[in-house]
Amino acid sequence: MTSKSYPTVRLTVSQAIIRFLQAQYVERDGETQRFFGGGFGIFGHGNVGGMGQAMLEYEKDFPYYQGRNEQGMVHIGIGYAKMRNRLGALAVSTSIGPGATNMVTGAGTASVNHLPVLLLPSDVFATRATGAVLQQQEMPYAMDVTANDAFRAVSRYFDRIWRPEQLAPALLEAMRVLTSPADTGAVTLALPQDVQAEAYDFPEDLFRDRVWHVPRNRADRASIKRAAEIIRSAKKAVIIAGGGVIYSEATEQLVRLAESTGIGVGVTQAGKASFPHEHELALGGLGSSGTKYANIPAGEADVVIGIGTRYTDFTTASNTLFKNPDVKFVNINVAEIDAYKESATALIGDAQVTIEELLEELGDWSLPVESREANVESASEWRTELDRIIELDGSPTLSQGQMLGILNGAAGERDVIVNAAGSMPGDLHRLWRPGSTKGYDIEYGNSCMGYEVPGAIGNALADRSRHVFGLIGDGTYLMLSSEILTAVQEQLKITFVVVNNYGYGSIAALSETVGSQAFGCRFNERGEDGSTHDGARLEVDFAKNAESYGAKVWTADTADGFQQALEEAKAFDGTSVVYVEVDSQARFGGSGAWWDVAVAEVSELESSIGARAEYDEHRKEQRLYL
Repeated sequence: MTSKSYPTVRLTVSQAIIRFLQAQYVERDGETQRFFGGGFGIFGHGNVGGMGQAMLEYEKDFPYYQGRNEQGMVHIGIGYAKMRNRLGALAVSTSIGPGATNMVTGAGTASVNHLPVLLLPSDVFATRATGAVLQQQEMPYAMDVTANDAFRAVSRYFDRIWRPEQLAPALLEAMRVLTSPADTGAVTLALPQDVQAEAYDFPEDLFRDRVWHVPRNRADRASIKRAAEIIRSAKKAVIIAGGGVIYSEATEQLVRLAESTGIGVGVTQAGKASFPHEHELALGGLGSSGTKYANIPAGEADVVIGIGTRYTDFTTASNTLFKNPDVKFVNINVAEIDAYKESATALIGDAQVTIEELLEELGDWSLPVESREANVESASEWRTELDRIIELDGSPTLSQGQMLGILNGAAGERDVIVNAAGSMPGDLHRLWRPGSTKGYDIEYGNSCMGYEVPGAIGNALADRSRHVFGLIGDGTYLMLSSEILTAVQEQLKITFVVVNNYGYGSIAALSETVGSQAFGCRFNERGEDGSTHDGARLEVDFAKNAESYGAKVWTADTADGFQQALEEAKAFDGTSVVYVEVDSQARFGGSGAWWDVAVAEVSELESSIGARAEYDEHRKEQRLYL
């Protein structure tokens, strides 16, 4: 008996990958679009003759972009996927060894944030005929373990293609994960360098146009009824809006839920732009990086409705925020692991359709009038406080809050702000007023320093009609500024705002609160005795550095100068940089919420002893919601 013959096409494994990626589409709500926007690659030992050759051969139909740092390329993919509401992705190819493992941090950032990116790191020879390969980690206990196994812990799907026959099922499984609302994140296909270049007769059907339907899963009807019963019992309630609201495009439904019930809405970092800032029920940022105007209502709430949030330690103030002893949780989330957090009544489903069905079940129920009025008052008080913080007072050096107020005023309705780590995410969470749901990209799931420049590039590649502002502190700039050259190369309309406070300002402040005296956080030379870094401040000419990449650069040291520089930078048709110094000591009040950062239990330093006593007091407030 002979097997049935199918039409085949002879391609290398790398060529087959690109041909497959070209043919992948996604559909949601009747709209179909190509899933992959192209690929990034830094070529070297392992991929130069495999993926490099394939990307060259198909470049006209599968755009190739040149990166400068492997981690940066993954961050570009993250920014791209975020702007596309997870309905689009980029592929990233690297060489073997350090080129590959440089991507691990980016992979973790993608998976933490549930954002799709396809990673194609090169690997050792499958035949093992060459012996130890340049840049190969040799394991004395297993020859099938390579450096790329480091990706297993940070990938939503991992596979290694030892033979060409394994490629087809691996690609299909990769697409299942990449297009899954619940399981998406980094997908890693490790590619041995000889297999990359190996030819095989692949079935033609593998390369047909394939449309992946992205569903709007509905929650269990009985669970919706239970959730509605809990909500109707509330005297005081709060909604926590996370990134899932934005990815589901559920802002309209969220507004209806708030207006119908009178429940105030606090936003996480990922959900910051999910609810209109000017709405009378917009409580603003919630949690450790939020404000007391959202955190006090959250602490008093007897019902908390979490929509598309992962309940990170920042959101829950390390499980000290929700103080009502009888508090109950209702969670809407596509991911089961997040829906059940805080012992919640879980509605496992898409935010848009689940909110609609919950509204039907709630009918005309709303909070007591006095609770609604209290929420409106809290929202109004926060907007007044925000205006006070950003108001210019004639000081010779701008505070960070004032700088952000000027920048926000320069940003148009569809413009995008991009940031990640340091003190600025907290200030942005409190102060920024997004003009649209895609206008705020603060990577705070992994809080990954170095995301700012490449993340801005990813946003700009995904939607060239928007002006993107990449906001960068000096510490982050020194860590990963090289992708500015990629922005210049692609002629992207991005304005990078480089803010200098002479060190790791955020961690310096945190270090002081935990008794570590800002140790290792300021950029200074060693002092006279050579034992400590308390000498002259290190000066870096960030403007000249950015200019060397080919960006158009402005510098500013006053409010008027900063406003003028931003106006000219926005008018510039290309990549620009505005450099500004801020007063590192000029900070405004915190959130009124705690964040659990461990403090030395024993010490000879008075600062550490005092910080530990305060830490122990805060820990008494922690609770598990059982």
